[in-house]
Amino acid sequence: MSASYKTSESKREEYRKYLEKEGVLDALTKILVVLYEEPEKPINALDFLKQHLHGGPPESSDVEALRLELQDLKTKHESVLAENEELKSKLQQHEIPAEEKEVDDRRYNF
Repeated sequence: MSASYKTSESKREEYRKYLEKEGVLDALTKILVVLYEEPEKPINALDFLKQHLHGGPPESSDVEALRLELQDLKTKHESVLAENEELKSKLQQHEIPAEEKEVDDRRYNF
């Protein structure tokens, strides 16, 4: 049992060194300190950590790409709405008015 204990301890130590080397422990510590010093604790601490771990606001290039995509989608949406109205209009031209339908129905009712 002693050999497996040493193995798991060495794996933990190796993992801890990896996290420290990559700056993970430092980043988490800083975020936790910010949360600790927050005068009004957030309702959802996990969301707070996620926000602060992300590293701040999105990149301006990401924002610009999303803005362009939004504009493109708005244009397509307007086009689809216009096409929909046009198709509705064409459909109404080809539909039989309700009064004529009643007359046709009565003709075939014996």
